[in-house]
Amino acid sequence: MNESIDDLTVEYEENGQILVKQIDKEILSKGGWTTIIFRFQEFQPETGDYGPDRYVIQRYQKRGGEYKRQSKFKISSADQARKIIDALGRWVAETGQEQSCK
Repeated sequence: MNESIDDLTVEYEENGQILVKQIDKEILSKGGWTTIIFRFQEFQPETGDYGPDRYVIQRYQKRGGEYKRQSKFKISSADQARKIIDALGRWVAETGQEQSCK
């Protein structure tokens, strides 16, 4: 049951093995609709270790006192993450809204 933003996670365990290990999370917006970006690693059975850092942005809607995931966008690589950062930085700078993003 996800009644609190603190309860929301991407960590996933199966048969005692953590298959998706959450490294960090950043709450981007709160309220009836909550947006969170998660940093995580996936277990690689072939190596017995965790793979590279990955990222996912998830949107939740609070209904009946519980958060339910409505959508997600998985950032597939560090290169894609850099491209998103670059594009957003450029767009924000073009509109002169740098101060409001801090």
